[in-house]
Amino acid sequence: MSLDPTHETSVIEATLTNLVMANRILARENIIDNFGHVSVRHPLRPDRYFLSRSRSPEIVTRDDIMEFTLEGEQVGNDPRKPYAERHIHGAIYKDRQDVHAVTHHHARSVLPFTMCDVSLRPMFHMASVIGATIPVWDSQDEFGDTNMLVDSMAMGHSLSRALADNAAALLRGHGAICAAADLKSVVMISIGLRDNSELIQATRQLGTVTYLTDGEIEKAGAMLLSPMPVARAWDYWVARAGFGGL
Repeated sequence: MSLDPTHETSVIEATLTNLVMANRILARENIIDNFGHVSVRHPLRPDRYFLSRSRSPEIVTRDDIMEFTLEGEQVGNDPRKPYAERHIHGAIYKDRQDVHAVTHHHARSVLPFTMCDVSLRPMFHMASVIGATIPVWDSQDEFGDTNMLVDSMAMGHSLSRALADNAAALLRGHGAICAAADLKSVVMISIGLRDNSELIQATRQLGTVTYLTDGEIEKAGAMLLSPMPVARAWDYWVARAGFGGL
């Protein structure tokens, strides 16, 4: 049974509001810089997703949000330029039915792990949400020398295959992607990835890193991605991003 038009509009608008806040939160927390992005699958049309036009996330507004098919084709006649790397999002949504939110970022503390063999496996419980395995995708393997952007569906699907069923993956010399069941969870995973990378680098200056066990990662991750912890963390990040009065 379809929703009535008023309810459909309400559901979509709530999703877009959260997408705007996710952009602002990730910018405020220094996860996404002026070239990163975050998207959300359409809540009523799983064959589409929402993503801002090509704009710095810190200043994204409701009017900047565009709608795309999973092939990266814009829905409508908006003449504004979209992100060149929107294919990251479409390919992951196409390949992963369980994913409803995706981030791509260049958090500086994460970048060294894209270029060395030091594991980014969780070392503290709040980072368990990133999962036990964080694969590294190298565009050289299939595409040789490029401009380092994931700007085609072929590259998007290649990256998605490397991500597999994990929550995060690294892009050699470029950055990271995170995927989750909803916007609030993907924000938590993105921040956890950054925090874990910073702590590993700090710990290695003191001695050998002791990582969490597979069981600890599974149990702590499931607990943290349950509704109450996610809602509590989201409220905190929303306030820090300047939306505390909403």
